[in-house]
Amino acid sequence: MRALFRKYETLIRYLFIGGLTTLVNIVVFFVLNAMSVPLLWANTVAWLVSVIFAFFTNKSVVFQSQYTNRRRFLIELGSFFALRAASLVLDNGIMYLGITVMGLSVLLVKLVSQVIVIVANYLFSKLIFR
Repeated sequence: MRALFRKYETLIRYLFIGGLTTLVNIVVFFVLNAMSVPLLWANTVAWLVSVIFAFFTNKSVVFQSQYTNRRRFLIELGSFFALRAASLVLDNGIMYLGITVMGLSVLLVKLVSQVIVIVANYLFSKLIFR
């Protein structure tokens, strides 16, 4: 059992932190949505808050990347945000199409979008934190 855990330890940690990041994203989104903030603005602010949370938790908990110097930290931070910007485009696209174009439930579309974004972000994060 331990060997199995060790083999998938990074993935298990990522899924746990990804779940917390998703929760942060959804809570911020629905709070802003309840305050009548326009859909894509609420989604973008939720993305920003959750990406900041995700950077520090992925760096320290999931990939256990060490702070070697300021330059390395800034490279990781910049790379993380740049790759996550691709997930913002994906997330906003799914939200717009699902809610505005197709008329689906906000909750359903947000949940589906987050599952897709989690998978994409895991692949992106593996490129950054080595």
